[in-house]
Formats: sequence, C-alpha cells, structure tokens
Amino acid sequence: MKTTRLLIALTVAAALSVAASAQIRSLTGFSAQTLAANDDGSTGLVNLGFTANFFGENYSQTYVNNNGNLTFDAAMETFTPFSLSNTNRVIIAPFFGDVDTRAAGSGLTTYGTGTLGGHNAFAANYLNVGVFGQIPIFNSFQVVLIDRADTGAGNFDFEFNFTKIIWETGTASDGNSQGLGGYSARSGYSNGSATHSFELAGSAVNGGLLDSNATTGLIHNSFGTPFDGVVADGRYDFQVRTGQVIPPTGAVPEPSTYGLMGAGMLAAIVAFRRFRKAA
Repeated sequence: MKTTRLLIALTVAAALSVAASAQIRSLTGFSAQTLAANDDGSTGLVNLGFTANFFGENYSQTYVNNNGNLTFDAAMETFTPFSLSNTNRVIIAPFFGDVDTRAAGSGLTTYGTGTLGGHNAFAANYLNVGVFGQIPIFNSFQVVLIDRADTGAGNFDFEFNFTKIIWETGTASDGNSQGLGGYSARSGYSNGSATHSFELAGSAVNGGLLDSNATTGLIHNSFGTPFDGVVADGRYDFQVRTGQVIPPTGAVPEPSTYGLMGAGMLAAIVAFRRFRKAA
C-alpha cells in the first residue's frame, strides 16, 4: 500500500512539474549566454535582435540584471525593490528582487536571441535562482521580448512567464530566513515616469506574489493574449504599439497605497540597504 501511494504521489508530482514549466519559452538561442554566478551583477549591453519603441525611444540593446529585470538606460545593481512609479529608470521587470545565483543549488541567469513563431525574440531566464542570504529556496521566471514589426515599425510584445515563486525578499532587504517579508519583490515596467509605469497587483505586498497566495500569486493569474494565442496561468502578455503599452483586459495595477512612496525616503532606504549588504 505504501509503495502504491508513493508511485501515485510521484506520478502526480511529475505531472504538476510538467504543467508548472509550461509557461517558460524554451527555444534555441534563448539561453545561449550565461551571466556567471553573482550577486547584484549585470551584463553589458546585449543585442535584442530587433528595434523596440518603448514610449518614444528606440532600443536595440538592453542590460540583463541579475536581480530579475532588464534596463535600457544603464545597468542596475539595486537589490531592494523600489516603486516603479517613482523611478527615473527605463525598466522591464518580471520579478525585481534580490536574486543571488551564488547559492548552493541555484541556477544561473541566461539570455539570448532566437525566433518565436517566425518573429525575432529575446529572452532572459531566471530558472531555479536563489535569493540573497544563501537560503536554499529557488524561483523560476522569464521575460521575453518579441518583435512585432509586422504590425508597425518598432512594435513589440513582452511577456512575463512564471512557474515557481516561493521567495520574495533577501535578508539585506529585511527578509527573514525563509526569504519572506521586508521589502518584497515587484513586477512591472516603467519608462522612468509615473505616467508610464505599471506594477502587477501584489507587488511590494508581503506574500502578494507568492505561489501560496491564490488571489494575486503570479502563477495563478494571467492577462493579455500572446501573439500565438496560448493563454496560460503564469503568463502575462503586454503589447507595445507606436511606443505605448496597450493595457490588457484584466490587468490590475498595484494599489496606490503600496505603489507610491516619497522619492527622498525611497532613496534613503535603498542607500541604507546597499550599505548593509556591502558591509
């Protein structure tokens, strides 16, 4: 009886594992480059393979930052998440948190170009990545930028894909020994202004983005319709047309009570945490 139960449990676990990984786009070239194990590191400028018009600025290159985001103006080492509506950074962030790929068992950040359904595309992959504090727990997520010049010059889509989110905060951002609490992760985008920024519901809310949260947990929701029509929980599709992000049906931004902070206070908090980590 115990053997039978074990086999059933293993079969169910395997099935869930397959289902959970379905959102990640896995194509030749998407993981061709690797960012070596690090804490708060970034790549230099890397090519997207196409030109993307993001709020009136054209970008053909990006920085892949280890802390779960892409930036287009400069590399970013910041590890304590800040409000994307209160920043001067041009950023697309599937999961802005204190990723540390030096932890035992952690995967590495990978990135690269490829094609997706005949469209040029770029992906950055954070699969089974650890959190600062050397805690043996791991998240898996991805961001994909897809050329949609077929709909107009500079047009593109970007996707956030999530399969496992069980930590939200590093210990240098007041997280506890389970990677929870403190200044927790954010998910969204910004061109550096409050009028052109967005964060998913649950951003900066303790427990808000985790798998254990059935309401706002990233793996339990989705919005938008990807170019290939494949809608799945854990996949968030944004369409950018003539430089503007089209708000997808069902997209709920974070509550303003969590999303807005005084710029001076925010700068002080980030600076303080950078000092604590360096120490």
